[in-house]
Amino acid sequence: MTDDTPLTALHGQGARPTLRTLAQATGFSIATVSRALADDPRIAVKTRATVAAAAARLGYIPDRAARRLRTGRTQVISLLLNTEHEFLGFTHEFLTGITEVLVGTGYSVTVVPDTHGDDRLTPVRTILRNNLADGLLFTRTEAFDPRVRLLMEADFPFVSHGRTEFTAPHPWVDFDNEAFARAAVAHLVARGRKRISLVLPGDQFTFTQHLRYGFLSAVRAAGVEHVIVPGVTLDSPTPEIAAAMMRARHGPTPPDGYVCVGEVTALVALAALSDTGAVHGVDADIVAKRASPIFDNIRPRIGTVFEDLRATGRAMAEMLLRRMAGEPPEALNRLFLPDPVT
Repeated sequence: MTDDTPLTALHGQGARPTLRTLAQATGFSIATVSRALADDPRIAVKTRATVAAAAARLGYIPDRAARRLRTGRTQVISLLLNTEHEFLGFTHEFLTGITEVLVGTGYSVTVVPDTHGDDRLTPVRTILRNNLADGLLFTRTEAFDPRVRLLMEADFPFVSHGRTEFTAPHPWVDFDNEAFARAAVAHLVARGRKRISLVLPGDQFTFTQHLRYGFLSAVRAAGVEHVIVPGVTLDSPTPEIAAAMMRARHGPTPPDGYVCVGEVTALVALAALSDTGAVHGVDADIVAKRASPIFDNIRPRIGTVFEDLRATGRAMAEMLLRRMAGEPPEALNRLFLPDPVT
């Protein structure tokens, strides 16, 4: 056979190329082809390159079922994801980063819904019980997250988006929300603001603790008043957050500074200012954490701090591959630091 051998000469019209197809095309044994595709270092580099080129030319796709029976691996990574988020475009940016890393690895990613109101262990147990994935990624990590506990007990590879309070080390990627809160308050104080407002996430999440500590430490150090908006969280329906902000605007001492943990609350704050006749930049200022360029095209401009969710997805996927390869969890963590407010 030659490199120009038609595909239909190697297998029937429309048939799926197999290891035998590649063996016929390259002249190697099926065993050699299989090991070459697995990047076995015992196979010569030139042989591996020849087999890889033939696989690409013939459109060979590994049989996942056969590989799973042979190796016990699924070649699948599961992502537990709640699509309701304080960032616009969170799912797109996060998934893009993950898939960029998985290109060429043979792994694909499946998205499993994660709803805060449900038992968060149910999808994890399903994945473990049915061997549906080789590794797990998840977001909205809790201080004593039951998913982390279960996965550590099962010795199953995972990376969490966010830290926990467990003493045992585990892989995680996070953004320094404490530093963000401090920087946001400092920016508002420098603008002359005296009463600063914040909508927090739910108390169960670790990043809530970081945000609260950074915010309260900064406002107390600056000697300004603060309002942690009562009755709502970042996960509350947007109309409820808007109503809570409007109540504060109509109060005797409305906030003149807003720290917004995401783009959604920043847009709600802008609307609340406009609807009560306040002028942004005159009567009040906003600092928001953002993950998209939306505020580049909104006037008046607000102060922003960028959280790179695509880089976060890349870091988590890279870390999970390292963990699945046997790297211990102690060094598998990364904390992204915020840039200055712009």
